[in-house]
Amino acid sequence: MKYLLLINHDEQKLAAMSQPQLDSLVAACVGFVGELDQGGHHIYSAGLQSPTTATSVRHENGRVTITDGPFPESKEVLGGFVLIEARGLNEAIQLASTFPHAHLGSVTVRPVLDPDADLTVPLDRKIGAAFRRSAAGVEPEVAARIASIPQAK
Repeated sequence: MKYLLLINHDEQKLAAMSQPQLDSLVAACVGFVGELDQGGHHIYSAGLQSPTTATSVRHENGRVTITDGPFPESKEVLGGFVLIEARGLNEAIQLASTFPHAHLGSVTVRPVLDPDADLTVPLDRKIGAAFRRSAAGVEPEVAARIASIPQAK
């Protein structure tokens, strides 16, 4: 099963680090991904630019509104993500617990919506069914890049 590790950090703590400290942290994160890869768990990962570079797009009253930045109420912001393969939630949590960046914020572990999985949340089941119905109209090469579209076995 695929899990997305959402890497959250406090930008003030990150900004307060010296360059050698930051270099060490990034090297540890790259090492973490290397270990995931060696264990057959790593699928894809990336860091994200500062939230000050973000743009939020919303639909309000039939209009599209664009706002600079997400400006969350929390001190923690989404700093990156790692997509992994794990046998289940316990293994995904164990892998996430070794992320070297966690002391600067948190790592959120979320299962990727797989419409063929045993979905326990009613809304997830409803969305999974919608993905299954939509799969017939999607080109195979596009469907292969959408994790929530059932794949031909």
